[in-house]
Amino acid sequence: MKSWITAAGWPALSLLIPAGLALWKPSWETSLLLAAWAAAAMAAAVLLCRGRLQEELRRQEHCLQEQAIRTLNHHRHDWMNDLQVLYGYIQLGKPDKSVQCVERIKERIALDSRIAKLGIPPLVFFLQSYRTSGGGLLLDIEVEEGLFLEDRLSPEGSAELASAVAQTVAAYERGLPEIHGEPPVLELSFRSEGPDLIIVFEGEDPEGNPDLMQRRISSIIRDKRIRAERLDPQESDFQLRIPMGV
Repeated sequence: MKSWITAAGWPALSLLIPAGLALWKPSWETSLLLAAWAAAAMAAAVLLCRGRLQEELRRQEHCLQEQAIRTLNHHRHDWMNDLQVLYGYIQLGKPDKSVQCVERIKERIALDSRIAKLGIPPLVFFLQSYRTSGGGLLLDIEVEEGLFLEDRLSPEGSAELASAVAQTVAAYERGLPEIHGEPPVLELSFRSEGPDLIIVFEGEDPEGNPDLMQRRISSIIRDKRIRAERLDPQESDFQLRIPMGV
């Protein structure tokens, strides 16, 4: 934001020179100079802001590319681990273990497919890349079979949903102590219920304050077409409800 103000500010400040001259010696020449200077300053401000915009877009694109590379590398690492385990069972002649390993791989592939088919790019990207973005929770994600949202939410509704999910996960991260070993699990499930989409969050509140969690989630969905519903008065488990078709 400061860079944008600076880009537009210097040309605007330069107008003080012809403006002061016009006030000191008012004439048609100084008025003409002031008008020409203002036009040049406006053009310069537009060019500077355009350059800053392009620079910011390049920076954001670079960040997205880096995140995508980290996500792909993480998935590749997971697949290599699975294949090494499967190869080890095959070498040891343990067909039962091999079958179990293949079933786990199939379940992961099916889950990745269901997440991708949600059809909301920022939401899919967040869910798939969360583990590689330094998140402090282990997301246990479930997606109802056949749940497709691409044509059932407007662009505004899709953006609100993706933002609400990411911010709610961040709310569960607040107050996490320094973790050694496996991170806490947050169960996150997506399902349809009549005309509504339901997203359920079930996990341990590190601060042990369900009322505070409710206030945080209420703040997240303020001015959005999303309702938050508390599942248990004594727990920090919530569900978000958004009508599809909006």
